[in-house]
Amino acid sequence: MELRQLRHFVAVAEELHFGRAAERLGITQPPLSQSIQALEAELGLSLFFRTKRSVRLSPVGQEWLPYARRILDEAAVLPDLARRLSRGEVGTVRLAFVSFVSYSFLPPLVRRFKQSFPEVELVMSEATSDVQIEALLGGELDAGLIIPPPNRAVPVPLRYVPVVSEELVVAVPSAWIEAGQIAPVGGAVSFDHLRDKPLILFPRQGAPALHDVVTRYYADQGARPFIAQHAMQMQTIVNLVAEGMGIAFVPGCMRSLAPPGVTYLKLGGTAPVTEVGVAWRPDSASEALRQLVDMATSAREGPLRNDAARAN
Repeated sequence: MELRQLRHFVAVAEELHFGRAAERLGITQPPLSQSIQALEAELGLSLFFRTKRSVRLSPVGQEWLPYARRILDEAAVLPDLARRLSRGEVGTVRLAFVSFVSYSFLPPLVRRFKQSFPEVELVMSEATSDVQIEALLGGELDAGLIIPPPNRAVPVPLRYVPVVSEELVVAVPSAWIEAGQIAPVGGAVSFDHLRDKPLILFPRQGAPALHDVVTRYYADQGARPFIAQHAMQMQTIVNLVAEGMGIAFVPGCMRSLAPPGVTYLKLGGTAPVTEVGVAWRPDSASEALRQLVDMATSAREGPLRNDAARAN
């Protein structure tokens, strides 16, 4: 069955006259009659009852007509839809992100993308970097905001571009400062006040880069961390700090999450840095995805970072 045959059927059904339908379609009557006969033969039923003086729809033809019209209406918009898809104006993008970027550049990125492409559906989910990479390789995600593996070595055929780098700060129980267990000076604290304190940390399996940057920082200070608790979500880690279970090294953007009982302090000396970027598969990227990646990577030049900084 071809769209041409459906157009022929609808024209005859609306005109109930083969001659007028042929004139409307810009063809002669014999090819139109042959087209309808071939359609009926393919379906194995009659769409019209014909006499020398009249043409009328069969019961099946009468019920089939709205469906045929609907198919033709949908087909009519396909060329424009293809052009809009090629410009990234419609479609769906599945985006995952590590938890703490929701306190950083993610909200302004989403806002700007939706303002520019309101008809693109952005399906968002939170996941650790390792889960995102597996989902990208498996085709279950289109893009991920991840903490990259060492040396930014994402698996082929993924591509990775950095977006933002942030110094880590230390989240400490406010009660420890009040009790003199930690003595900050000007909002900063020396590592000597932290080296023996219990640490709350991401498990290495879920966030190897973030885990390693913290443990490497301890090693550079000639210390080994006393890990009191692992936790997968940044918000959970901060809440555990609020309960006095230990300290945590977190990206500076987490200052915007300030539950009672938590104080954020800068680290004296050189602070460790974590990086977040966008990973995707260029070989299967839609234009809508390319637009999102371009907008995310523009954060390296300032606008999204400035928006996030104002939010913090």
